[in-house]
Amino acid sequence: MKFTATRAAAPMLAAFVLSLAACDSPAENAAEENIEEMEDARDNQVDAMEESGEITEDQADAMDDNTDAMEEAMEEQADEIDEM
Repeated sequence: MKFTATRAAAPMLAAFVLSLAACDSPAENAAEENIEEMEDARDNQVDAMEESGEITEDQADAMDDNTDAMEEAMEEQADEIDEM
């Protein structure tokens, strides 16, 4: 099966969205914690895949860039929680 960054990110993103929906209002900190955990898990997964030879360094760099962009977007959403 071909690995894609989107396929790997989908379950994590879904969990994040569900956690935001369930948040109360000191929720921004909790949401940001979830975002950091997701980013760490994905970074570890990408590193392991690169070390095992499953993906190239360029692919790992692209996936890391994608992770960073997702994190930024999710943190912006988390910042809006307190504004609701």
